[in-house]
Amino acid sequence: MKTYVSPDQRPDTDTVVAIGSFDGVHLGHQALLAQLKAKAREYRVPSVVYTFDPPTKVLMKGVEYLSTLPEKLDLLTLYGIDETVAVPFTREFAARDKSAFLDDLRLLRPRAIVVGEDFYFGKARAGSVDDLRAVAHDTVVVPIHGVSGEDIKSTRIREYLREGDVAGAARLLGRPYAAQGVVVQGDQLGRTIGYPTANLQVPDGKALPRGVFAVRVQDDRGGSWGGMANIGVRPTVGGEERRFEVNLFDFTGDLYGRELQVQFVGRLRGEQKFIGLDELKAQLGRDAEAARAALD
Repeated sequence: MKTYVSPDQRPDTDTVVAIGSFDGVHLGHQALLAQLKAKAREYRVPSVVYTFDPPTKVLMKGVEYLSTLPEKLDLLTLYGIDETVAVPFTREFAARDKSAFLDDLRLLRPRAIVVGEDFYFGKARAGSVDDLRAVAHDTVVVPIHGVSGEDIKSTRIREYLREGDVAGAARLLGRPYAAQGVVVQGDQLGRTIGYPTANLQVPDGKALPRGVFAVRVQDDRGGSWGGMANIGVRPTVGGEERRFEVNLFDFTGDLYGRELQVQFVGRLRGEQKFIGLDELKAQLGRDAEAARAALD
């Protein structure tokens, strides 16, 4: 998939464009992408996602994000999008008049535009779907989708993650929630009790659930394992900062400096404080057994 940071970077050819933050690329976003690809086939032009980095609510409201830009680009590639314009989203960009955004959009020469029904743009959210029709008469408005009577929104997925409910998040995403980061040096406590862990460093602001989870893990060299992950402050050993630690089943070797993607399959329990390392080790044995069962 070709990626640009400004509309004026791409070739001067016709397109079909979908616009939005696409944070998480959840089932609602996927429905919008399906409409985008259908229109691209109809007009026989590239499908282009015009998105914002960071997502608008991350900058304007300080919420955590579901997808880093690399994660988002990977997902858009997975769902078959031809090109992405990922515009740096700043307060200056947000304060521009709606006409400036429309001028940028015209550079993409859209034969059709696809947006969600709650899409607004420009200073004070003054721009609406009617304004988009001045750029492309064929403007498709996709309604908010739902699952079992629940609206599919990034806000709700963040709420599920704060609750540790990765199953609820997966239901709205259409796949397990995932995080990726680089393995860095930890204190190596886990290996002293028989459960060595990879200490994963993820970008600041990434939404992560708290607790102990069954996970599936892939690395940047094609490796794949089941495992269990703990995200929390590790109260048993007096920890104070959040750690993201992953124990890979049936793995031996060195992972330092490698990038891992962790998919959260199921929640095993919340974070607990144990009397000592022996009690913690016994619980980890039970966690590992439960995680293996969840991954079968």
